[in-house]
Amino acid sequence: MLGDSREVFRAKARTFWWAAQLLPRDARDDAALVYAFCRLVDDTADDDRDTENARLALAALYNEVQGCVTARPLVAEFRAAAARLDLPLDSALELIEGARSDLNTVRVADDAELVRYCYRVASTVGLMMCAVLGVRRSEALPHAVDLGIAMQLTNICRDVAEDAANGRVYLPADRLARVGVHSEDLVRGRASAAGVAEVVRGTLELADRYYRSADGGMRDLPPRVRPAILVASRVYRAIGVRLRRRRCDALGGRTVVPWPEKLYWGTRAVAEALRPGMRGATPRWAHDATLHAALRGLPGANA
Repeated sequence: MLGDSREVFRAKARTFWWAAQLLPRDARDDAALVYAFCRLVDDTADDDRDTENARLALAALYNEVQGCVTARPLVAEFRAAAARLDLPLDSALELIEGARSDLNTVRVADDAELVRYCYRVASTVGLMMCAVLGVRRSEALPHAVDLGIAMQLTNICRDVAEDAANGRVYLPADRLARVGVHSEDLVRGRASAAGVAEVVRGTLELADRYYRSADGGMRDLPPRVRPAILVASRVYRAIGVRLRRRRCDALGGRTVVPWPEKLYWGTRAVAEALRPGMRGATPRWAHDATLHAALRGLPGANA
């Protein structure tokens, strides 16, 4: 099963797999298992065209994670790792809830709703990874939440056209309305490219706020794993950099960061991880609590 998880990680998570090569072997194997579980959640939601079947399959997976029914081998191995690592199963359950929400007609009203969605489908993964990486200080967790939100916002900006083709619009309706675009315009392929670009630009600025906050918690990562997380953060943020070079034209094709640029950002990230300024712990007051105002009531959000 571990071999299968490694293969899924290598084949499906190109950026994260590349960054994970900087992790110690034990952490890399646990990261592969967490990724394989997260991929199972995504595939359970996406692979069946019948929405009701997908909903039932996610409910069954939810029960497996809870331990209410006999789990398939991957989930059983994930549960065993969770017990060994003190990994929060609540985060895994919230991830499933996020996937379940994608089965509905996806329209997002505002930034608050968008941030809550990003928490469910991405920050939960960050919280699970904190357990894998040996991050124990509670002061570090809000920053991990913010890295997940930032990365998911980047994903959303990159995938506007692809999501719209699948009937999903994650760009907030109130931002779209301010530039004269309706969510249905995107779905029908009639949206103003300039208007969408303006909303993408603003959403990337929102992502940057969360990336900056995530940087504040990097000192709490154990030195042996810090380079890998900084590489993942910087290479992912580079998607937004390239989008801006294209004047945020998210409708003109998917933005991809070529390998030479990935190597550039990755090398800079490793150097940053080794700086003396990375020593010491992150104080609780270092986190801007307003970034989590929309997360109140969500399990593990530390709002």
